Amino acid sequence: MNEITDEDQYIQLLKNAFRAIDPDITEESFDYLTDILSFEHYPKDAIIVSQGQIARNIHLLCKGVIKAYFISETGVSYNKNLFTEGDLVGSAVSLLRKTPSEFTLQTLEDCILITFDYAAYRKLIYQHDNLKNFYIGYLEKQWIIDKEQREISIVTETASTRYLKLLAKSPDIDKRVPLREIAAHLGITPTQLSRIRKELK
Repeated sequence: MNEITDEDQYIQLLKNAFRAIDPDITEESFDYLTDILSFEHYPKDAIIVSQGQIARNIHLLCKGVIKAYFISETGVSYNKNLFTEGDLVGSAVSLLRKTPSEFTLQTLEDCILITFDYAAYRKLIYQHDNLKNFYIGYLEKQWIIDKEQREISIVTETASTRYLKLLAKSPDIDKRVPLREIAAHLGITPTQLSRIRKELK
């Protein structure tokens, strides 16, 4: 009987993440993807892509938490997003346009990533319609549907509602990363987050 390894479990996570976007993606397509992927380990506080660096890879986060943030011209840091297990991570605009990334990706825990060289990934897309259909679905979800929902959420939902949604997605996130990171993700102060947490208790 073959033992199931961590890498086997991460490949299954990859399949689940891709099929959540396109249920019709085939096992044959996953075989093509397996040929070009690599597993990468990053310690806590490691930089995956720096603001101003041209991104080369797209990743699936298998284990850990990553934050995306940017620093303004005046030196103020702004959190853009928090990524947890099962999320696709990358600087999409930098990959598409081959321009410097406008934000930094940094680990908040020790992380394991499945990494694809974007150029090799694009080559596969052009060769296989099944993967092309997935990629179109990914762009539509990430850059139209999810982006619009995030923008609406910021102006129509309370910080408490956004915090509860974050906990629904990652129930233990408040035990894994500093509360200041969660507060920055929600666009509120740590004091406001502490008040929300007390009210919810």
